[in-house]
Amino acid sequence: MSEAIERFFASLPARAPAVLRSPIGGTLRIDLADGNRTEHWYVTLAPGSARVSRQEEPRPPDAVLTVGTPLFERLVTGREAGLAVVLRNEATFGGHVVLFLALRRFLPDPPGVRDPRETAREHARRSA
Repeated sequence: MSEAIERFFASLPARAPAVLRSPIGGTLRIDLADGNRTEHWYVTLAPGSARVSRQEEPRPPDAVLTVGTPLFERLVTGREAGLAVVLRNEATFGGHVVLFLALRRFLPDPPGVRDPRETAREHARRSA
């Protein structure tokens, strides 16, 4: 398990109030496959909160994301886009899609990419 992945999961609870403002609820199991070994992470999302656990939840997850560990590391470091890896079938997802879309909000932008809204605001400030 890479340090970047550990940091990503450890950061979710603190970042959740800013990221999860819409009504959402459920548990997403993230299966990180590496050869013949799979690690399971359980992320329970609710408005303004995220709980991360390595222990299996008492009820089945609402969604499951299965991805290789090296690819997930690229996701959490911004070198890959979540939706793109699912569309390329490099990762599989099943269940409540809103949970996957919420997880995507925690993933960083690629290095060197700026939010176009921020660029427009800077341009407007310079023009004023």
